[in-house]
Amino acid sequence: MLAIKKINNNVAVCKDGNGCELIAFGKGIGFPQMPYEIKLENIDRTFYNISAQYMGLMNELPMDIIEFTMKILPVVQSKLDYDLNPNLVLTLADHLAFAMERERKKIYIEMPLIYDMEQQYPMEMKLSRYIVAQMDKVFHVKLKRNELSGIAMSIISAKITSEQKTNGTDKIDFEGVLKDIGRIIEKELHIVVNKESFDYARFATHIKYLLDRICSKQYIDTDNITLYQNLREEFADISRCVDCIIEYLNQKLDCEVTEEEKMYLILHVNRICSKEKCAEETEDGKGNR
Repeated sequence: MLAIKKINNNVAVCKDGNGCELIAFGKGIGFPQMPYEIKLENIDRTFYNISAQYMGLMNELPMDIIEFTMKILPVVQSKLDYDLNPNLVLTLADHLAFAMERERKKIYIEMPLIYDMEQQYPMEMKLSRYIVAQMDKVFHVKLKRNELSGIAMSIISAKITSEQKTNGTDKIDFEGVLKDIGRIIEKELHIVVNKESFDYARFATHIKYLLDRICSKQYIDTDNITLYQNLREEFADISRCVDCIIEYLNQKLDCEVTEEEKMYLILHVNRICSKEKCAEETEDGKGNR
């Protein structure tokens, strides 16, 4: 296997024998001069199809969190009847790292109602409890019960449908749509979104998947009306912002967006806002010392 680019001391971008790019993990594999041939016995784990926009996150996240996530994801996947996006190894690691940061700083944010999530997504919630229990064993951090739904939603959001594998956004000005949506969020919620952040990259990925479904006329539509209504009440300001986004998409693309899709948008926009507010509180705390 050929290592072609260092990400950090223990992670590198590689090419396999078929010329396919992948991310390889192994102790010290990022040290040597690139490119070079890596012995397979020096590689602990590999991941294919990781989006380029997520690779930089590996330098931001603690390696022990990434390694923890790599170990638990096979268990998570084995319990689900759908495929998970390869990027979940990083999106979930980021979510868990942020949850641990909030717990240590005693910063608590609202999450979707546990009861509704238990009813709609029993397996994902069971897996969330497993993840939280493993985190307690490994990192000695006891996450609050309200974190369960956030972890479950990270898993649900990584679900890959067959339509997403075969359709794209070629006919849509994706970058233009994303910029417009970013402006709507900033205007409606009076925040400045860090467009270089990983949370924004993950939000952008969600928007791309949404546009993929719009292109292929394959909409997510289940019986989660109760959860959606509860989210609208719990996150009233964000819901109004999402309404503006939906109105924009209707005008721009002449499309319909289901309540299930709106629910996911509420959760993703809320995460962006929560991360910005967390950063603001941290900076305020430093300034008051």
